Amino acid sequence: MIHYSLRCDNGHDFDGWFGGSADFDKQVESGFLTCPVCNSAKVSKSLMAPQVTTARKQESRKAALVDKAQREAMDKLRKAVAEIRANAEDVGERFPDEARKIHYGESEERGIIGEANADEVRDLLEEGIEIMPLPILPDDKN
Repeated sequence: MIHYSLRCDNGHDFDGWFGGSADFDKQVESGFLTCPVCNSAKVSKSLMAPQVTTARKQESRKAALVDKAQREAMDKLRKAVAEIRANAEDVGERFPDEARKIHYGESEERGIIGEANADEVRDLLEEGIEIMPLPILPDDKN
């Protein structure tokens, strides 16, 4: 997992955890990474000082990063994402088209999940179609 300090184009600072640099790039490109304060999709990495951690410090650092309340919140989030996935049709790259068909009554109303790039996400939101990204959660083993 990689931790980045992030900043939106409106100057709000926040943190994010990613499986790697490519995961960050993919989320930014798809428009799924947004500022938690203003929902701006124009997010970039802030300057950070690198941190070197020895194996011994790493174990104590892991324990210090997540407390009981945070673990419980992550568990609830995992369950919610699992329930969304279990009760939705995965339409893959057809997501923007299917979302529009459902919104405009051209297709049956149902939950769907799939893929959309940043422009498609922006267009759907501008049309008043309620969508949201599914979070990519850190692996319990890391």
